[in-house]
Amino acid sequence: MKRIILFVAAAALATAAAAQNYRWVDQNGRVQYGDNPPPGVKATPMRGGGAVRGAAPTAPAAPAAPDAKAADGKPAAAAPSTTAEQDAAFLKRQQDAQKQADKSALAEKEAAHKKDQCARAQEYLRSLESGQRIALTDKNGERVFLDDEQRAGETAKARELVKQSCS
Repeated sequence: MKRIILFVAAAALATAAAAQNYRWVDQNGRVQYGDNPPPGVKATPMRGGGAVRGAAPTAPAAPAAPDAKAADGKPAAAAPSTTAEQDAAFLKRQQDAQKQADKSALAEKEAAHKKDQCARAQEYLRSLESGQRIALTDKNGERVFLDDEQRAGETAKARELVKQSCS
């Protein structure tokens, strides 16, 4: 017997807890709460979905006129009507996004390469201007040290390389 009473009480509480609660402002300006708002007030649901009682359903947006323009000034495109057209439009958007991503990745790669070239050219110029002995490898694979005239020529080349790489 106790189990039946507990079951009925639990069912009653669950039903009350599942009811939609609304919030509205009455004629006196006081905020009211309840599960049945009076007609003619703008009631907002407190939790969960569901439409506001007493509110008119919203109409779907009207289709754009053929001569309507989008925000960017281009003519507004009509929405694809068939599934095949929607799929084609989706694939086109994906391809455009992929092209844009590839383009930006290539630009980042080129910028990183240019930055690396600049750093190398600056380092070479610093080593030439430091006064240390610089050795290069000739066409026979032998090590040759630069004399003052060769160092001046290499320094001029390095400065030009820094100007081109770091601009």
